[in-house]
Amino acid sequence: VAGSVRTHRLPKTKGGPPSGSPSPIPRTGCPSPSPPGNASMKGLLVALLGGGVPAGFVAPFTRMANEASGIPSLEILLFRCVLHLLFACYLRCQKAPCFGPPEARQRTLLHAAINVISIGCAYSSFMVVPSGNAATVRKGSSTICSVFLALCLENGRLTGYDWFGLVGSTLGLIIMVVPDVLNLDKSTQLYDTFGYVLACLGGMALALGLVIFRALDFPAKLMTVAFMFGVVGSLVCSPAMFVLQDPVMPLDPLTWTCVVAISSLALVSFLCASYAVTKAHPALVCAVLHSEVVVTLAIQYYVLREAVTPFDIMGAGVILGSIAIITAQNISCDATEDDEVTVLQLKGNK
Repeated sequence: VAGSVRTHRLPKTKGGPPSGSPSPIPRTGCPSPSPPGNASMKGLLVALLGGGVPAGFVAPFTRMANEASGIPSLEILLFRCVLHLLFACYLRCQKAPCFGPPEARQRTLLHAAINVISIGCAYSSFMVVPSGNAATVRKGSSTICSVFLALCLENGRLTGYDWFGLVGSTLGLIIMVVPDVLNLDKSTQLYDTFGYVLACLGGMALALGLVIFRALDFPAKLMTVAFMFGVVGSLVCSPAMFVLQDPVMPLDPLTWTCVVAISSLALVSFLCASYAVTKAHPALVCAVLHSEVVVTLAIQYYVLREAVTPFDIMGAGVILGSIAIITAQNISCDATEDDEVTVLQLKGNK
């Protein structure tokens, strides 16, 4: 018939979309969106083994160097910043701008300044209060601050297991530090309180620095921020060391050994923690970095011969259990995601 339109009806199919299009797969309790493949788990392992464990040696070695020759905290930080300046050679070989691209230069400078403040406060607190307590307060404040920053700035969700691990690790830190804070010596109460405040400020600055680094996006950003940290730290510590403290020239081998170990281990921890936040949630990275507290307590007891209370042991156990929960949850999520990708590929091939 003239003017009629011929239509073709698609055959009806039962139970789902037409053939050729993959059917949706129900999601599990894993966060969405999540990093591809095993990126999240890789980031947490890097934070645990490369970020937390080496950093656990920094606080006791800082205290040992100070007790051996009286070397101040800013002088130790200056030695570390000089080591960071060596990254200029790598950046020049890669033909990358040492100070980052112009559009990200201000944020890179802000990241370096915040990290200098964080580490300067941390090293000073290590010399005022017991190293284990200072590391505990610093990591606790960094975790709490990173959670709030992630809730305000991040889009990624946390699962119930992640929240349980975060709360558990924070609870372990509270168990460790609260009894010591309540039993401060009256004669040094103000001095100790100042040390805990410095540790808390250092942790808050650490969390803010990790979030800023996560937002940076340009080639060779890890080496660039490491070099910028060295530049800013050198420019700040050089005059401040003479104004605020009394610099010394250490002559004994023990002090130089501690300074070299502090600079090397802290550099490894800095690079690994910064890399980890590009793969995993910043709050989870900060929680996994609590392994630093456990390592510090072990060295404090076996090397420095400082007292470790039953609360310290109990809190360390809670922290290790919380890290195990977070790690197991992310292993499960990565395995589930890999299965989903495999099923989607098989359906697409069909």
